[in-house]
Amino acid sequence: MLNNIGLPGLLLIAVVVLVLFGRGKISSLMGEVGKGITSFKKGINEGTKELEDDLAGDSARDITPQPTDRGTDPKTDLKVEKDKV
Repeated sequence: MLNNIGLPGLLLIAVVVLVLFGRGKISSLMGEVGKGITSFKKGINEGTKELEDDLAGDSARDITPQPTDRGTDPKTDLKVEKDKV
């Protein structure tokens, strides 16, 4: 259905919308759409920058295993786990 619209059909639709809503309403609507696109791009850029900062911070941090509260004896570990269940 939309394949047969063409340029004359699009112009007719544009004229009808212009007559129904008026030039002022359409220009303010397009301004709001532009502001929305700008804020969306800004949010994407800030999110990307935040992720890059997090990744840079993780690689700079020393990642070593922390000691656990449990002992190194496997029998003790099993006993502790049985007591928890």
